Amino acid sequence: MGQLRDQMVMEMQLRNYSDKTIEDYTRHIVWYTKYFSCSPAELGEADVKRYLHHLLVERQLSWSSVNVSYSALQFLYEKTLKRRWNVAKIPRPKSGLKLPEILSDKELVRLFEATNNLKHRMMLMITYAAGLRISETTNLKLSHIDSDRMQIRVEQGKGRKDRYTLLSLPLLPALRR
Repeated sequence: MGQLRDQMVMEMQLRNYSDKTIEDYTRHIVWYTKYFSCSPAELGEADVKRYLHHLLVERQLSWSSVNVSYSALQFLYEKTLKRRWNVAKIPRPKSGLKLPEILSDKELVRLFEATNNLKHRMMLMITYAAGLRISETTNLKLSHIDSDRMQIRVEQGKGRKDRYTLLSLPLLPALRR
């Protein structure tokens, strides 16, 4: 799979995929190749369906893991092998809709107070209040905080996209400290 793998990695790099996505997609294609013990170029739609079924039923992987595998396979076949991907014949697994667990005010206070280091406490608070990913929080700079407009600029977040999120009013005095 060496040459095909290199070609797929190059295609993802040309499309500016993140290193994490490239790593994930490559790992899923390696698993796919090992499952059938042959090159993916020799396999087709029926094999993809059989493999996705194997992941869901036999390995009992989560929907999100199977979804990454689906996306990796779709990229491989469409972009690298230049084959048509028939969504009707290879449906994407559906996820169950689960509501997130919301911490109570008391639980939040206990969480924040359990952190003695002020910097770490602020990181927890801003991550929670602004709905940031961990990588977004660790990449924040003072210049990203706009207290006039009550916004936080997130640079190169998921998908290497910039965005703005809200700056919580109660968080501002804590950040200033």
